[in-house]
Amino acid sequence: MIRTVVLDVGETLTRDDRYWASWADWLGVPRHTLSALVGAVVVDGRDNADALRLLKPGIDVGAEYAAREAAGRGEQLDETDLYDDVRPALTALQQMGVRVVIAGNQSAKMGDLLRALNLPADLVVASAEWGVAKPSPDFFHQVIGAAEAPASQTLYVGDHPQNDIFPAAQAGLLTAHLRRGPWGYWWADDETVQRVADYAIDSLLDIPALVNPSWRKASPA
Repeated sequence: MIRTVVLDVGETLTRDDRYWASWADWLGVPRHTLSALVGAVVVDGRDNADALRLLKPGIDVGAEYAAREAAGRGEQLDETDLYDDVRPALTALQQMGVRVVIAGNQSAKMGDLLRALNLPADLVVASAEWGVAKPSPDFFHQVIGAAEAPASQTLYVGDHPQNDIFPAAQAGLLTAHLRRGPWGYWWADDETVQRVADYAIDSLLDIPALVNPSWRKASPA
């Protein structure tokens, strides 16, 4: 039984196009250059921010983030950043009586931006608001508390093996690896990911059928 579904944010609910493009513009490099470096760190299984460190060795990512915000060139989010399956999938889950939680590695500002979208979710929270980030076990302890259900009845959905699937499974949560975004596509066929993840999905619209196998997938509106 799945009573609660908890979802990652970047490349699970939202496209990261704007995120990486804004960093490239801020650092003064072509967008395709940073995209290629993102691909390189994906292949190596490294931290996302290492793409920025390859461009600018010694960069203080936190300080640069603050400088961007101060210059009015910080984080932005609107409906166009969402994948098409987000609202229909989350709506279907809530109609089934499933608790929906959105929890990812995000800034407090991004938490506010996500909540402003009025997504079909019972709780939207950013890691900065918890004071702990993935892949820390403490993050997933917070997830279990927010789920309001036993870990064995809570499904964590994400694209990133190291940040999502492996630590969530270690915390006793059910996991679904989403084949989406650079990390999702590259690691989808990895034997360890396939062994650890309880489910492999290609769309958020695959999730309701995990809750109720008789549910029939509808096309995103």
